[in-house]
Formats: sequence, C-alpha cells, structure tokens
Amino acid sequence: MVMAVSFERYGRLYYLDPGEFRPRVGDKVLVPTDDGPEVAECVWAPQFVTEEVGGLPLCAGIASAGDLERDEQNRQRRADARVIAKRTIRQHGLPMKVVGIDFVDRRADIDQLVIVYFSAPHRVDFRELVRDLARALRARIELRQVGARDEARLQGGIGPCGRDLCCATFLKDFEPVSVRMAKDQDLPLNPLKISGACGRLMCCLKYEHPLYQEFNAKAPQVGTAVETPAGDGVVVGHNVPSDTVVVRLAASGRRCACSRADVCSPRQQYEASSTTTPDAAPVVPQAPATAQAPATAEAAVRPLEQAPPAADALPVEDAAPAAEERRTRKPRRRRRLRHDDEGETPQ
Repeated sequence: MVMAVSFERYGRLYYLDPGEFRPRVGDKVLVPTDDGPEVAECVWAPQFVTEEVGGLPLCAGIASAGDLERDEQNRQRRADARVIAKRTIRQHGLPMKVVGIDFVDRRADIDQLVIVYFSAPHRVDFRELVRDLARALRARIELRQVGARDEARLQGGIGPCGRDLCCATFLKDFEPVSVRMAKDQDLPLNPLKISGACGRLMCCLKYEHPLYQEFNAKAPQVGTAVETPAGDGVVVGHNVPSDTVVVRLAASGRRCACSRADVCSPRQQYEASSTTTPDAAPVVPQAPATAQAPATAEAAVRPLEQAPPAADALPVEDAAPAAEERRTRKPRRRRRLRHDDEGETPQ
C-alpha cells in the first residue's frame, strides 16, 4: 500500500508506506526525516497499487496533540526568523533574498538549528551576518544558497498552464532542457513563451520531446510530395498529438489532415507490392553445367535429351581407354617442351 503526504498546503508530495496505520485525507501523520519525525498532512489515503513499490519510508504513526502543538510553535518560529533575517540582511546591505526558513529542534547534537535558504547573483561573504543572526535568534545558524529552480521549488507558484509548478508538487530531479527541444516542437523561441516562473526554460519541454523525435523521424518533412486517399498533395504541417499530417491537395488546393500511416512510404510500398505485383512464375530447374561448353550455338539450343553425354556419364568400359590415352600423351608434351628449352628441333 502507498500513501502521499505534504508538509505545506499545495506543496510537494511525499510517498510513504502506511504500515499498520490507515489515516484518512486531512489527518496529521508523522513522517520520518533526517532530523527526526515531522508532522505532515495526508493528501492521499492508503490504497493498493498494481505495481510493486519498494524502498518507501514507513509512516511513524498518527500525530498526537503534543506533536501538533510543537509543529504550530515551529511554524511561528520560522515566521519570526524570516522577519529577523530579512531585517539583518538589509542592515548589512547584502544582495541576498531569503527564500525559505527551516527550524530544527530534534537533533541530538544541537539544541536548536535555523537553516536560512537564500538566493544571490554571486557569492556573498556572510560571516558577519551569521554572527548577528545567531545573537538575535539564539540558535545555531546555517546559510544555504540555492539556484533559480530551487527557489521556485521552495516558494511554489502557478505556471503558465494555470496549475501548480511541477517542481513544487511532484518533480524530484531537474533534467537538462535546451532550446533545441522547443524547436523540435515548433514552439516560438520567445523567452517569455518558453520560460517558467524561475526564469529558466520550462521543465515540461522535456515531457513530450521523445514523442516529437519519434514522429519527425518517421513522418514526411514539410514540402514533401505525398499520396493520400484524397489525392496527391504536399505536406504543409504536422500535428504530433493526433499523429496526423496536414496536406495541401494539388487538385483543389484545400487542406486535409491525414494519418501518418496513410502518407508513409513504407506502407504505400507494402500495399503496392501486395496488390499490383503479379504472381511469381514457377521456377524451372536447370540442368547441371557440363565439363565442356558446346562447340556451336546450335548445340547450345538443342534439347536436353539430345545433348552429348558428358565424360562422367560414359560407361566404364568406354571411359577407361580415354583415360589411358590421356596418360600416354602427357609424357610426350613434357619431352617436347624440354627439347624447346634446349633449343633442339623435335623429331
């Protein structure tokens, strides 16, 4: 069984193994973390899944009244720490922007820890800032600089599609995104159109890119002359989600959407070969090659039964004298060649 929880309202989802507990949607549960169990809200009740999922953290149980009171106090401490951190940064005149605050009070090695996440255009010397924050908050301070995408993940927001940001809800790892992906999908290269809330290229460009690559590799390119069930035409566009090709017909000039399989050359070749190719003629076995070629063209066109028999086909008593005659002639040829080498005239 699998359940999903969230530490913030409309925040990122974390999946757990409910174990023996069966919380309902809206219940507060304890989630094991590196800094001890923390309170989270159940947004997906435990249910069975078809696939076997392993390696999920085990739910620590239902949150008690003491856990809920501690969680509320920590929320107030985080809000106060954010105000103090912003005021102190302003006093030091540092180019830093506070993105998030985390308060830890259940670690064995420390009493209280305040983690400040910030973004900055370059490296910042915040040694004096750490001393002032530790004196004001009376806790151990850690400053962690994050990038533009991590900033959007921590703050959350609404994307151009009108839904919550992918990085703030379900996206775990940031995959590399390039402008080439936008070109393959025929998207406008306007930065305002293909950039997300973080100012970088939208992560959703990666989702459908393999589908566009497969379609472009098999479909005819724009400007290619094709044959469609409605007539001959030229490809003027692609519609990847519907797996169709937009064709302008040569006869009427109108445009029509045809399936990619209807204009694909391999299918047309297969249909042409299966419908127009006549039956193959029966194969006639040929006679084996003889040892000697026919002397004349007339002998070459004679029927097989009138062809002269080969030497291998002669009877044994007829083939033996021929072999004996060849053996008696070979020494004469060798002796004649030897006289020629010595310059003598053969007798």
